[in-house]
Amino acid sequence: MIINTSENTEKIIKIKKKLERILNVKIIVNDEGISLEGKPENEYIAGKVIDAIQFGFRPPVALLIKSEDFLFEILNIKDYTHRKDFGTIRARIIGTGGKTLRTLSQLTECFFEMNNNEVGIIGSPENMKKAQDAVISIVQGAKQANVYSHLEKHQEKPILDLGLKERKQKKE
Repeated sequence: MIINTSENTEKIIKIKKKLERILNVKIIVNDEGISLEGKPENEYIAGKVIDAIQFGFRPPVALLIKSEDFLFEILNIKDYTHRKDFGTIRARIIGTGGKTLRTLSQLTECFFEMNNNEVGIIGSPENMKKAQDAVISIVQGAKQANVYSHLEKHQEKPILDLGLKERKQKKE
């Protein structure tokens, strides 16, 4: 499997040995790109991890794709709006001092990165849809507070009673 590289190849080169050990693949970096050799399922996961690192995620976060069966998705802002002022849209997604991305990360339990007009998301399959919908809503002009409120209302409640306790019967 060959991955086309644009930049950030030096990050991969620095941690190549660690990635090879964790991902169970051989990584070959040359002028054509990055080649992976190993079992097909390992190559696929390694490709996703390397894509995430090249997108801008820190290596420990990108490695969650393997260790915790997380997904890595990229949303292109241009696909969800007709507006041409992408700088303003990027600013709305990032928020003042990165506050919007941090809040979205806390509410969805996903990791976010911005790269030009793209938003990278790493998260569990259960939370990925919520994270994508939240970013798309902000891109389309929804107020951040409304998006946060929606995410808070639709938080999954932890199951406290699994029904394993015996119930006491009433005395007659």
